Amino acid sequence: MEVFTFYPWLFALFAAVFGLIVGSFLNVVIHRLPIMMERGWRSECAEAFPEYKITPPEGSFNLSIPRSACPKCHTPLRVLDNIPVISWLLLGGKCRHCSNKISIRYPLVEVLTAAMSTVIAWQLGYSEYSLALIFFSFVLISATFIDLDTMLLPDQLTLPLMWAGITLALLNVSPVSLTDSVVGAMAGYLSLWSVFWLFKLITGKDGMGYGDFKLLAALGAWLGWQHLPLIILLSSVVGVVFGLIQLRMQKKGIDVAFPFGPYLAIAGWISAIWGEQIIHSYLQSFVGV
Repeated sequence: MEVFTFYPWLFALFAAVFGLIVGSFLNVVIHRLPIMMERGWRSECAEAFPEYKITPPEGSFNLSIPRSACPKCHTPLRVLDNIPVISWLLLGGKCRHCSNKISIRYPLVEVLTAAMSTVIAWQLGYSEYSLALIFFSFVLISATFIDLDTMLLPDQLTLPLMWAGITLALLNVSPVSLTDSVVGAMAGYLSLWSVFWLFKLITGKDGMGYGDFKLLAALGAWLGWQHLPLIILLSSVVGVVFGLIQLRMQKKGIDVAFPFGPYLAIAGWISAIWGEQIIHSYLQSFVGV
């Protein structure tokens, strides 16, 4: 839109408001998608193995059914109680009916979504690719919190994200060429797949999940193979630092598994916005030495 080209601040404002609204929906995705996956697996097992008498899930459950309700008193939430951030503040972080505490993570996810959308709009300006990166951020946020909660990276998020990156390159919307996108997807998957099997051959244990391979493949499809070393380096550093902090706070040993997907997502998002500057600065410093 031409108005966003002439008034960059208007695009940033639109992105912020849109991000708040979508952030509210992402809370639903983060909570419900793992449950939908579990119900799907249960249905498949009940159908495939009737001898085990597995009870299939009853009723409909998706992103829109049933209506959002308080987990304690099960009172459906009113429209006025679903206004991003504002409703949580007005209610004091509690259910209107039973005063059950509402996690602060709900408004934090909404604010995070708005902030990431605003940064993209402000840093890159209006373009079709900027809009695509905003939706790219939405998927990364969903995948991050689902992985933190369940140690799962759903194929319903990672695979469409990968194909979207390749499609954008095919349609010349992305600054990444189709060749670089496809090679990025292949190299992203195979790099972690190789590490997984090398670690398993040495230790006999699984070092990471296949969802991590697919997420890095998606990041490679969006950003090209050239960004993969930066993403792997950043995610490894951030993962080690925050992973050790998390394990120390929980008083657990270093052999306890923790999700790696959030750190890949953080590194991928940073690389999408500032990756070119980081790589250029590094190469310039390296040549200078």
